[in-house]
Parts: sequence; C-alpha cells; structure tokens
Amino acid sequence: MDWISTAIDLFFHVDKHLDELIQHFGVWTYLLLFIVIFCETGLVVTPFLPGDSLLFAAGALAGRSGSALDPNLLFLVLAAAAVIGDTANYWLGKYIGPRAFTSDSRFLKKKHLERTHDFYERYGGKTIVLARFIPIIRTFAPFVAGIGTMNYGRFLAYNVIGGIAWVALFVYGGFFFGSRKIVQDNFSLVIVVIIILSVLPMVFEFLKAYLAKARRS
Repeated sequence: MDWISTAIDLFFHVDKHLDELIQHFGVWTYLLLFIVIFCETGLVVTPFLPGDSLLFAAGALAGRSGSALDPNLLFLVLAAAAVIGDTANYWLGKYIGPRAFTSDSRFLKKKHLERTHDFYERYGGKTIVLARFIPIIRTFAPFVAGIGTMNYGRFLAYNVIGGIAWVALFVYGGFFFGSRKIVQDNFSLVIVVIIILSVLPMVFEFLKAYLAKARRS
C-alpha cells in the first residue's frame, strides 16, 4: 500500500524530508514541527507520528553550518509542544474517558489503552516521565492519567519534567552528535537504532508479562 511505504520512508529518512521542509518553509518550520510534536503527544489517534527520530533529526539539522534552525529556540518550541500536547491529552481523557474505547476502532485500540494502564499501575505518576521515551505509551499515558482523574497539579509537574527531559535529550543529542561524520554518513541507520531503542522497553514489558502469564498457566 502506498501510504505504508510513504510512512516507512518518512520514519527512516526523516532527515531528508525535514531538510526539504526547512528549505521550502524557512522559519515556518518551527510551527510545522510544533504541530507534529503536539499531535504525537496530544492526540490519541496519532501515536504513529515520528517523535524521537524527528527531534534528533531536527537537532542534527540545527547543528549544520548555515542552518535556518536555532537549537535553543528549537528546544523551547518543541518542549512547549510536548507539554501542551500532554496537557490537552490529559483533559481529553478526563472528559471523554473510556467512552472513546467502547469500540475497537482502527486508531483507538483497546490494547494500547490496557497496555498503558498496566504500565501506569506499575510505575504510578512517574509513568508520565518514563512514557515520554516510549512510542505509543507516550501518547496514551496522559490520556489514561485523565481517565484516572490524576490530580492535575501532580500531573503537570511530571508533564513539565518529562517534556523538557525528552526534548532536550533528542534535540541536543542530535545537535552535538548529528554533525559527526560517522553519524552523517549513516544517518538512516542512526534513525533505525533510535527507533529500535525507543521500542525496546515496550517489548521488554510485553515479554515480561507474557512469560509471567505462561508461568501461571
């Protein structure tokens, strides 16, 4: 299917697409990146959008000589997008709640909600911080916090800490390491490694739960 190949190309060659956007839109790229990160963190129907890889690629491009992107401004804009996105997701969970999952739609998968709920039960409020670094869980964690009517002040504290840490790690990681020749020559491979490392915690939790269930049966 064309959309699948397009999505794969976007994930694994995000640097090329982002470079084209910067050349075409200039400073408006900040707004486009804000929208992507906001949607990836703030809307439960868009967990498939690039997060970690996009932040790293943006930081790497900001580190290039003559780049239209400033790394510090990039950090501020995307940290704001991450915090505001999680906040919006929290309130969506609070007011929409489980009713959004009464049917297993194409995007609102009950298994994602259940997986996130289990993760939340295991790690408590720290899930809001830890989930920032795990795709899919990152999108559903604030929604589940809203459903569970987590105290908003407590949620906001974890939200700000997690959002700043997540964006800083990948944006400045891309900025400081993306300009190295070995990274530039193997950028697509680096993106693949980032994606694999991002999903490893989720795979580990799945295998742990599966083995525990197998031992009980």
